[in-house]
Amino acid sequence: MKSINGKKSHTVRAAAALSLVAAALPSLASAQQPAAPPQAPAPPQAPAPLPAPAPQETGAAAGVEPLSRRVAELEQQQRALIERLEAERKAAAEERASAAKQQAEAAKDKGSGVKVTAAPGKGFTVKTADDKFSSTIRARVQLRETITHTGEDDTNEINVKTVRLTTSGHVLSPDLKYNAQLAFGGNDFEKDSPSPVFDAFLEYTGIRDLNVRVGQFFVPFDRARTTREFTLQLVDRQIAVREFTLDRDVGLMLSSPDLFGLGGKLSYNLFVGGGEGRNRFGGQKHGPLAVARLAVRPFGAFDDDQEGDLSREAKPRLAVGVAGGYNHQTNRQNSTYGTTLAHGAADYLHGAADLVFKYAGFSLSAEAVVRHAERDSFEGEVDGAPVREWTRSGYGYFVQSGFLLTERVEVAARWDQIFAERGTDPKLVDLVDAQGKQVGGGLNVYLNGYALKIQGDYFYIFGKEGSDARHVGRLQLDASF
Repeated sequence: MKSINGKKSHTVRAAAALSLVAAALPSLASAQQPAAPPQAPAPPQAPAPLPAPAPQETGAAAGVEPLSRRVAELEQQQRALIERLEAERKAAAEERASAAKQQAEAAKDKGSGVKVTAAPGKGFTVKTADDKFSSTIRARVQLRETITHTGEDDTNEINVKTVRLTTSGHVLSPDLKYNAQLAFGGNDFEKDSPSPVFDAFLEYTGIRDLNVRVGQFFVPFDRARTTREFTLQLVDRQIAVREFTLDRDVGLMLSSPDLFGLGGKLSYNLFVGGGEGRNRFGGQKHGPLAVARLAVRPFGAFDDDQEGDLSREAKPRLAVGVAGGYNHQTNRQNSTYGTTLAHGAADYLHGAADLVFKYAGFSLSAEAVVRHAERDSFEGEVDGAPVREWTRSGYGYFVQSGFLLTERVEVAARWDQIFAERGTDPKLVDLVDAQGKQVGGGLNVYLNGYALKIQGDYFYIFGKEGSDARHVGRLQLDASF
């Protein structure tokens, strides 16, 4: 009896549990799948089931509540993820905006930045970051010792031959260049002009076939005169050049170093100037100086404005140039320089032909120049006494050669001769007769290229009369800073 009742009680409890499970299934299905199809009918319950104990009802409710909390947690995590992604997007956008702002500020600051550089022999250069302005300042000094021996006596002269201060660069654009050179040596000043200005010009080089320069500078006439002084192979320039060149003048020049874009094989210069030379003040007679020059370089452009061949390139380089000039009504005895004439003005014709050749350290240069005045002299009076002023007409030539023995040591030699036209200035005739021929050689030691060198040379200078011959030895330090 006891076992039957126990078995019955156990069966009743199992039926009650099945009833509770059947009751909970629709709720779980509705919570998890709202649109799920109707469930199959629950199995028949045992008759007269006893009420389910409270602990089993609490366990069923507890099964649903964790599922709802999980769904809520997932929704909360989704919202948190969306918020985090939005924050990261905003942060990235702000970072990009900040970077763009910094770049814009950097670009703005770059336009106002300044860079300073310096190098031995090249001076100090100040340049803006946007390349709209640059200025280079350089100084140069020549110290010279000269010993002269003649049949009568010996002389010694030591001096500061020249002191130069140069500033050059560009403004607004690299194509708009400027140059100003001042000279302070005792031999640099003209007798009737106290100005130290040698060069002062502005130049635009933005058009290949039409460069424009205006100001005071070398007249583009003969190559030997426009060769830069610190690159000379011998201590001084040739006597033919010193006598018959056109030196500096104030004017306008049109030019191209590479006409038609042929790699520098063809160049030209056209110049129109005042004709009275550098640093002239006061009204003068009208009459411009007009000069035209043409140069051909069959093998292309090279450094033909330097006498030596420090580059020692193992290829031939050749430049051949011709030039002509006409100076109308100038009052200078040598056309653009020399004594100022007080009693007249003359027309001058000028001609030049020059050659430069270089190969593997060997250099050769030659030039012929001529100057002819339409009148030989002018007559006038000074304090009631008659005076005569002379013009100077003549011609000359030179041949010069050099060879670089090592990277620093060079030897050079030159023959130089001038002639005077009949009826010209008697002082020029006397110069030709006494010193019209010069032959000599020299040795150069390049410590920093052309920027720092020691030069020594010797010349035998003579003319028609052997008694007037002289021996001249010179030692020079040429230093650019």
